[in-house]
Amino acid sequence: MRVISGAAKGILLKTPDGLATRPTADRVKEALFSIIQFELQGTKVLDLFGGTGQLGIEALSRGAKSCVFVDESKDACKLIQENLKRTKLEHTAQVICGDYAFFLKKCRESFDIVFLDPPYAEKFLENSLNLISEIDILQSGGIIVTERPVGKDLVCELPGYSRSKDYKYSKTILTLFRKN
Repeated sequence: MRVISGAAKGILLKTPDGLATRPTADRVKEALFSIIQFELQGTKVLDLFGGTGQLGIEALSRGAKSCVFVDESKDACKLIQENLKRTKLEHTAQVICGDYAFFLKKCRESFDIVFLDPPYAEKFLENSLNLISEIDILQSGGIIVTERPVGKDLVCELPGYSRSKDYKYSKTILTLFRKN
């Protein structure tokens, strides 16, 4: 797993041992950042299920102004901090070790881009989408990027958001929601 483009291009990111964290495949990450490449410069990003930090780090490498990483696993938070140091992007980031729902309910910031790549087997994706739309932490025109496995439906329609088509890459589906 590596940073694909930008200031930290080519730097290898550390991955966790075991199967508790499922990093986004490089091919999917490359496709995702091709879709949003012109939306990144100077943005505030939220990587809500940080894992290894690779989505937020890629955004920072490509010109995002700042990124908040949230993960409830202490090991994942340590890994994100280590990957931020490897890429020399730690000065533009904040790592919060805690529950995503608690973070969202207490959040007083607004963001331009939110990455949602939660554990596939859980209801975190639907729950976090609903919370984000309820508490209104996305700037006007902002984007929520979701990742899920093929076969997992995302029937969620969010009031005040336009949903993109689904982008399918092998066993992964990306869907974007843009705040109207």
